[in-house]
Amino acid sequence: MTGMLPFDEAGARRLEAVYTTPDVIGQRREVRRLLALQPGEHVVDIGAGPGLLAVEMAAEVGPDGRVHAVEPGESMRALAAARQRPPDAATVEISPGSADALPLPDASVDAAVCTQVLEYVPDVPGALAEIHRVLRPGGRVLVLDTDWDSIVWHSRDPARTARILAAWDEHLADPHLPRTLGPALRAAGFADVRAEVLPLLNVGYDPHTYSAMNAGTIAGYLEGRPGTDTADVRAWLDDVTSMGDAAFFSLNRYVFLARRPVTPLPASPG
Repeated sequence: MTGMLPFDEAGARRLEAVYTTPDVIGQRREVRRLLALQPGEHVVDIGAGPGLLAVEMAAEVGPDGRVHAVEPGESMRALAAARQRPPDAATVEISPGSADALPLPDASVDAAVCTQVLEYVPDVPGALAEIHRVLRPGGRVLVLDTDWDSIVWHSRDPARTARILAAWDEHLADPHLPRTLGPALRAAGFADVRAEVLPLLNVGYDPHTYSAMNAGTIAGYLEGRPGTDTADVRAWLDDVTSMGDAAFFSLNRYVFLARRPVTPLPASPG
């Protein structure tokens, strides 16, 4: 059973801080490059969080475009609503909703983006069917998720780190989702499916990196949870945040791009 991260006001602020690290800023830049939005397009950001990507996309589609930010968390929606848009950007329409229940009409958007969301969703086929539904024929989708087995986190006690990361996996519906996303997209009726890897790499300790900030998120999630030792969690956090120049962290995120065909794909035999 998964244990979802708490996104109350404090949790939302912590996540927003992680999203403003150079690592995640660079990830958003690459996501936008791959999605290649054009002026006037309509795009939906599924699981928009604090709205950073939504606002950046609003600048790209311009005043004749439209950005739909769909986010289930009230605290996250409040942060997104307060975010300033640059001049001549599209309006960002912020709505409650989830990946498997999008508050949009059929065939209403040119592009859909879903980053670090589907690994939390128990019904991935249902979510992909919803994305297919709201895309116009010829529209494109970008999905980004992490395979948490790809993590390399140097520490003085590798066995303890392995215990912590195994417990962290429990907050996800599928910590290895990218392994099956390609076939799942094709089964949902998408075509031209391709994948790329986006690595995160932190060498040397810096409190403003993804790994340093996420270490605090992991420790906060695990402390007091059944089956975890609070002293063990705190010792791990002290360890990985005191490595100095010896600190090393890497993690692979996987981007999948696909299109809704103009003509429906033929059904697979049998």
